[in-house]
Amino acid sequence: MKIIIIGAGEVGFHIANRLAFENKDVVIIDSDPAAVRRVSEALDVQIITGSGNSPVILQEAGVTEAEIVLAVTNSDEANLVACLMTHILSPTTKKFARIRHADYDAYHDTFREHAPHIDTIINPETEVVKTIERLMSVPGAVDVGEFAEGRIKLVGVYLDAAAKIAGVRLADLASRIDNQQVLIAAISRDEEMIIPGGDDRLKGGDLVYFICEQEKLIETLAVFEKYDQPIKRALIVGGGRIGLRLARQLETQSIYTKISEKDPQRCKFLAENLNKAVVLSGDGSDPSLLSEENVGDIDVVVTLTSDEETNILASLLTRRMGARKAITKISKFNYLPLMATIGIEQVISTRLSAINSIMQHIRKGKVLSDISLKGEQAEVIEALALPTSDIVGKPLSQINFPKGALLAGIIRKENIIIPSGKSVVEPDDRIIIFARREAIAKVEKILTVKLEFF
Repeated sequence: MKIIIIGAGEVGFHIANRLAFENKDVVIIDSDPAAVRRVSEALDVQIITGSGNSPVILQEAGVTEAEIVLAVTNSDEANLVACLMTHILSPTTKKFARIRHADYDAYHDTFREHAPHIDTIINPETEVVKTIERLMSVPGAVDVGEFAEGRIKLVGVYLDAAAKIAGVRLADLASRIDNQQVLIAAISRDEEMIIPGGDDRLKGGDLVYFICEQEKLIETLAVFEKYDQPIKRALIVGGGRIGLRLARQLETQSIYTKISEKDPQRCKFLAENLNKAVVLSGDGSDPSLLSEENVGDIDVVVTLTSDEETNILASLLTRRMGARKAITKISKFNYLPLMATIGIEQVISTRLSAINSIMQHIRKGKVLSDISLKGEQAEVIEALALPTSDIVGKPLSQINFPKGALLAGIIRKENIIIPSGKSVVEPDDRIIIFARREAIAKVEKILTVKLEFF
């Protein structure tokens, strides 16, 4: 598979890093010498310095042989033009454009219907707002994903050292929780992602990922001693595009919302474009402002400024002043592994949201969604089981799954199956697979063709 990536920023760099690790044929185009140098020093991919809008540069990159072109520069307009030029040169190449500005929101369907030069539009700001809403809806969770139109939840929670199930072998877990069925699909411990077996034990401080049905979510959270505390009051720090999108969403949910913004002109714009939210003119990391606004009574603080340090400071400060939960936007991937160590557990990233959206279209097989876990150490893939797949037609206990991968769920029409060794995947089932990074390539193979061995 040949993939051309236009834009060597954080999104382009990290997608290229993943694909190069999986031995895919990757070409990166960027006109910024510093960005090009960073890629050349870190990744084994082809690099072309120039504009991704240029037909000459696209031909040099081999666009007519490319299966996919990803336009992920920081300019919406440049991404649109790059897709247009790609379509002129190579109509059969799939084209994906990252489009962020809200002015284009109402035209996404129009692009899909009437603009053949764009196959898929990726809007990371819309996706990150959905991520925030999911985190707000699940108490105690630091990661929340959805499959099967929301009927199945993927939830990550930190296990307290004093929890009753700390130290329990997974094989003995059911007997400790009144034979309730809980599928623990992955454990992050000491920066290592573990796909566990029955002999593995849960430890205090583990980030535990489990799969459950939506209707059983509350009782499953109780197993981990996380309890339902609905969000009623929210404070958004930062009134940019994402802050405005989130405030509008919270208004529709009858959540009392305040939004702080330092720029007086932006405050005026927010006040004119929001119906119920209270707009605060000031620095959301200022202790005096937070005290005046009784931040200790706030259920969740979401820090969304363009400055990471401000977001981190505001989150730590509001939690110390009594806010129940803080959700922090981070853009620099290098910061992500450090957040839990300083007490910030719920982290969001527009760039990671963009990568998740893009990867589901790149993956081989009938992939419906793709979610990265814990700094891209692992992925959760939702896909359709093809009749030719090696996982169809026999009990899971008889299938040699790739090491580091686990089949975590089966959706068959309206039925949701938490699989056991006796479960059999049927053609056209929707399946959920956890996989460590090094197992992804083998998982892709079993999603596409029948194999005799790995």
